[in-house]
Amino acid sequence: MMEAAAESSTPFMVLDRPNPNGRFTDGPILDSPYQSFVGMHPIPVLHGMTVAELAQMIKGEKWITDADKLTLITIANTHYRRDMLYDLPVAPSPNLPNSQSVQLYPWLCFFEAPPISVGRGTDFPFQVIGHNTVPLGDFHFSPESRPGASLYPKLQDQALLGVDLRHSTRQGLDLQLFVKVYQQFTESGVNFFERPDFMNKLAGSNQLRLAIEQGQSAQQIKQSWQSGIQAFKQLRKPYLLYPE
Repeated sequence: MMEAAAESSTPFMVLDRPNPNGRFTDGPILDSPYQSFVGMHPIPVLHGMTVAELAQMIKGEKWITDADKLTLITIANTHYRRDMLYDLPVAPSPNLPNSQSVQLYPWLCFFEAPPISVGRGTDFPFQVIGHNTVPLGDFHFSPESRPGASLYPKLQDQALLGVDLRHSTRQGLDLQLFVKVYQQFTESGVNFFERPDFMNKLAGSNQLRLAIEQGQSAQQIKQSWQSGIQAFKQLRKPYLLYPE
């Protein structure tokens, strides 16, 4: 939309909104060879910015065609702090029905690449994980087709054993469970990264997948992208509307 506005000399206004995961800046930085509609710009999975801040950064860093020609107007939120808890008043997707799913989504979405259910086709999407042959836990559930939300979900109508995360207090980008499940699959002789290209697309890089395959711990992996996070925080500073 910003690019189209620039090309047509149309002023572009962003009425800002709070980011419910704005407290966190974490994850690998997107590498340009893995650019897609899933991830378009060199920012981390959790960028800790609002849409208006992102708009200013996209223009300022010239990440769109004719960025200099764009007249960008941003209207900031009043009384907003980056560290505040914020529940979205309207569910952004049928598969993100509540604040728990929104909070877990940044790292549970990685489970979309392996042959694992994240609860699509249940009453608790993005709040559970499960599999039909590798018992990931003792929580039983079975996805079903639900037109309008989860038509033909992964592992549809199968009895799954997994982990119930509806009351989990995990925050940010928590990789421990992801690494643990990879190990469970490996021990069971089941291919975890059966769609490596999709995993790379979700992470914006192949480094996360390779690190897990090499046996690195969640702590080692998170440590590996800290220099990139610090560089990103410096780069974003001129575009922030709210104190860090």
